[in-house]
Amino acid sequence: MPNAFVCLLAGSSLLAAGQCLAQAGPPPATYAYAAYTVLDRTTPGPDSLTAVPNVGGSLRLNADGTYHKSLSIVFPAGPRYFAQTGRVSFPAPDSIVFAFSDLKGPDVQRGTYRYEPATGRLRINLAGYPPGNEGRYELFEVRQGSHAPLYSPAPDDLAPTSTKVLRSRQPQQRLKKPVTPSKPRPRR
Repeated sequence: MPNAFVCLLAGSSLLAAGQCLAQAGPPPATYAYAAYTVLDRTTPGPDSLTAVPNVGGSLRLNADGTYHKSLSIVFPAGPRYFAQTGRVSFPAPDSIVFAFSDLKGPDVQRGTYRYEPATGRLRINLAGYPPGNEGRYELFEVRQGSHAPLYSPAPDDLAPTSTKVLRSRQPQQRLKKPVTPSKPRPRR
């Protein structure tokens, strides 16, 4: 990630270089969403933690500091798809910042992360809306031999620096073993 390069140039001791390497964040890779939980601190009464069922999709962190998020949530009324592309940075050893633009203009989401290299587990907690709430995401690195994430965007879903709500795609089902794809279906 870009921060690692800046830190290595600025680091003059092993301690400083070690601290900067910790700021590099999780490795560039594709991570599959496994869980999404909302912590509500704004409703009167005790804080509530709500698990959002039927979450899928992927988060791709690129070595150049860009990212692409494709998130799907299946509600009783039907699935909703979200795509977001922007820049990601790691300003401190456990901090993560997503910068992107949407229909309202430039925006930033800040939070914390924890990456476990042995398992490829990535936990991200982001400040939510309204202020005081928090979104908690659990992802796993998609490694060779593992199955694909539940949702993969079509090429036209990958518009740079945008947030979109995608409505016309059907979610892919999780497969236990790889299959050879047949002819692509025409888009509706």
